[in-house]
Amino acid sequence: MAIQKSGSAHWQGGLRDGQGTLSLESGALRGQSYSFAKRFGGEAGTNPEELIGAAHAACFAMAMSNELGRAGLTADSIEATSTVTLDPAQGKITQVHVEVVATVPGATPDQFAAVAETTKVNCPVSKVLAAADITMAARLG
Repeated sequence: MAIQKSGSAHWQGGLRDGQGTLSLESGALRGQSYSFAKRFGGEAGTNPEELIGAAHAACFAMAMSNELGRAGLTADSIEATSTVTLDPAQGKITQVHVEVVATVPGATPDQFAAVAETTKVNCPVSKVLAAADITMAARLG
């Protein structure tokens, strides 16, 4: 059974002087402001790349938990950070880098490395981002 979730955005004005709001179906974000300055400048606030990074990190941590379970292991904790690189000159996301630190009782470094690599390939959001160069650094904590 397919699962569908949605997000929505509204934009007004030109690219540099306009502004928008975004919302998530769940209501976790509602009317969150975003703009050119928040995306490409130093203005505080969210932007599409940050949201993609958060989605990827959340998915990656859950997918790693699943892969660890398949290996007969359970994590005490998994900390994942996904950094999304947008190259404005190319007009595309060029790289995604995942940093993962996990505390996994009983896991050997080789087991963990294998689980991390499998997770990188099989995480559903990683698959969506496969057009970008996805790199990773994973270590047991």
